[in-house]
Amino acid sequence: MHDRTANLLGAASLAVTDVLLGAATAAAATGPSGTAALVVLSATPGLSTTELGRRVGLTQSAATRMVDALVGRGLAERRPSLGKWVTVHLTPQGAQAARSVLTSREDRVGALLSSLDADERDTLSGILEKVLTAVYGERPDSQWLCRLCDRESCLDGGADHCPVGAAEREAQARAREA
Repeated sequence: MHDRTANLLGAASLAVTDVLLGAATAAAATGPSGTAALVVLSATPGLSTTELGRRVGLTQSAATRMVDALVGRGLAERRPSLGKWVTVHLTPQGAQAARSVLTSREDRVGALLSSLDADERDTLSGILEKVLTAVYGERPDSQWLCRLCDRESCLDGGADHCPVGAAEREAQARAREA
């Protein structure tokens, strides 16, 4: 009835999340959603407020308030697009904040991993790829799952290097075949 591995994963996941979010939100001086929005916009500028909100897990009204706050702090700006569309872009200050978030995230998680040797890190990477693939099965939304990811680190090994992206492409292929 009591699964120690599940308990350890749950405890470690929560602890790592606390460390990661604490460092990331401090680096951006925003809340978790604003921090995620900075990272998302650094990878995909020019999203609508609604799409940005979807990618960071907010309703449209909450996303509007978040974008208002980012604009008010000089981290983002709204730009007119086609017709009545308005898109959100980072300002230079917002781009710097996004870089600070990713650097802080890497530093803090890297410090946690420093107790592992190279073989242990490789083993952990393989396990995490399987776990992330399973998480995608539970919540098939790569944009939401990767909202605080350093996209460049997954692209270093090619398109299939990102387990979430690979799971998404596989799901899309299955849907086309059906």
